[in-house]
Amino acid sequence: MSFERKKERALAIMESKKMWRSNYAPPFLRGLWRLGVKIPPLPFVSFWRITLMMGLMFGLVWGLMMWFFSWKDMGMQPSWAILRSLLGGILFGVMMAAFHGWRKKANNLPDWQDL
Repeated sequence: MSFERKKERALAIMESKKMWRSNYAPPFLRGLWRLGVKIPPLPFVSFWRITLMMGLMFGLVWGLMMWFFSWKDMGMQPSWAILRSLLGGILFGVMMAAFHGWRKKANNLPDWQDL
């Protein structure tokens, strides 16, 4: 089955389970789909892939914002800012992966390969 058919089937299943669209297909992910990136809806992605994807995105954006709006003026060393951004990204990524794993289990969703 093609990626698009699997994606549409997964979206239909999650919609039938009354899951919030913003949880399983956030705007960033829908934008990636429009660009042709083939990433399954978040409850169908592996724990470590969600951790990496969400952690990198959050750590980069949050770290840059904190650097330009706060840390730079406080005199923080760039190495400490990078370390804090990495730790914040890892924590956020693990929490998001755990959330989506829990939602998959709570809604009894099949694996991506089984669609």
